[in-house]
Amino acid sequence: METLLFYFPLGWEHILSVDALDHQAFLAAMGACYLFPDWKRLLMVVTAFTVGHSLTLALSVIDLFTVNSKVVELLIPITIALTAAQQWWGRSAHQNKSLMLYASALFFGFIHGMGFANNIRFMLSQDQSLGWGLLGFNLGLEAGQLVFMALFLLLAQALVQFFRLEKRKWTESVALITFGISVFMIVERLEFL
Repeated sequence: METLLFYFPLGWEHILSVDALDHQAFLAAMGACYLFPDWKRLLMVVTAFTVGHSLTLALSVIDLFTVNSKVVELLIPITIALTAAQQWWGRSAHQNKSLMLYASALFFGFIHGMGFANNIRFMLSQDQSLGWGLLGFNLGLEAGQLVFMALFLLLAQALVQFFRLEKRKWTESVALITFGISVFMIVERLEFL
């Protein structure tokens, strides 16, 4: 239990720290077309992402799966760009119920999990309670994502409902901002390849 409690804040900070812009931009792009009444559908998408993230993190920590970290660091903003582009080209929340959206969230979770695996692999592999460490980290990750998405949905709902911002304009604005962030990250990370 002590190990779980130690790793929980690491997962939480992986999403909510100021250094987590790539994760936050991805979550914002993923949630751009949702409002608060759609929280259950969004929860399923976010959880699919967490499952993918958790699987590659676990496989990497036990050395069953490794990928060049520079390649993964480039792939992460590409997932943000693809998700933002998907939102830009007009998919409404009702259309986003498809299995394809969950599958893409799961697949992009694999990529994001590989990105953090190199950072946490050493700590977790030295720990006697590997399973509890991974569980604690992943629970913290999911909790951080849920807090981020709840705040994001509240902001979206307030802008659409109280400030009368058209929902499509909100979605397009978030998609454009997150796409811009991803392009900046791609250019920055291309320099280090």
